[in-house]
Amino acid sequence: MTIHEATDIAVVPAHRERIVRHALPERLFHWVTAGSVLTLLVTSLGPVAGWPIDWVPVHWIAGVVLTVAILFHVVRALLRLDIWSITPDRNDIENGWRAVMLTLGRGGHAPGRPGKYPMMQKLFHWGIAGWIGVLIVTGGLMLAKIDTPFWQRNPYFLSEFWWGIVYTIHGVFALGMVTLIVMHVYFALRPDKLYLLRSMILGWMTRDEYLTDHDPRRWAAAPIDEGRGS
Repeated sequence: MTIHEATDIAVVPAHRERIVRHALPERLFHWVTAGSVLTLLVTSLGPVAGWPIDWVPVHWIAGVVLTVAILFHVVRALLRLDIWSITPDRNDIENGWRAVMLTLGRGGHAPGRPGKYPMMQKLFHWGIAGWIGVLIVTGGLMLAKIDTPFWQRNPYFLSEFWWGIVYTIHGVFALGMVTLIVMHVYFALRPDKLYLLRSMILGWMTRDEYLTDHDPRRWAAAPIDEGRGS
């Protein structure tokens, strides 16, 4: 996309002022993942608080739903999405360094606008992806100790020592997920960035929001017709 083409976005007719940020499959994945993770946390920590619920079936079903959602997203990201848009690049590192220098009072150039995702969103995305990956692997191993309609439990799949390791890792990462969720909710509810939450619900952002916080040369977003929705 050339600089001239990027500038042309500023004169898009009024009925095309909405910009696509998240397509419907990505929004559905986000909220299915959020619902699954919250269900897993409630069903794992609820019994500790003494809540009288049969948490095991709900817990493992939510874990399977989360795993299927993650696999769907990985396949779609590899085949249909631009995975590099969520991956830190040289521009992100340079802008991050500029921000650090300015914060320390060392002066220099101001950071440039990011593409679709700023550096911190990219780092959080990959961090939570790895975190959930550990929970899925350890949780998947723990399924061997549960009777389900699809398989019979096999508690001897691992030795007692290794079961202890699996449960410890799963528990530590589950508690850490609480902190990650609090961080995510906090930044999602910042007044100056509420449009990001709206875009995760409705799929769009305004042209002004796009041009203010994003570099059109790094992210060539597509406008949508007002009547078509998202």
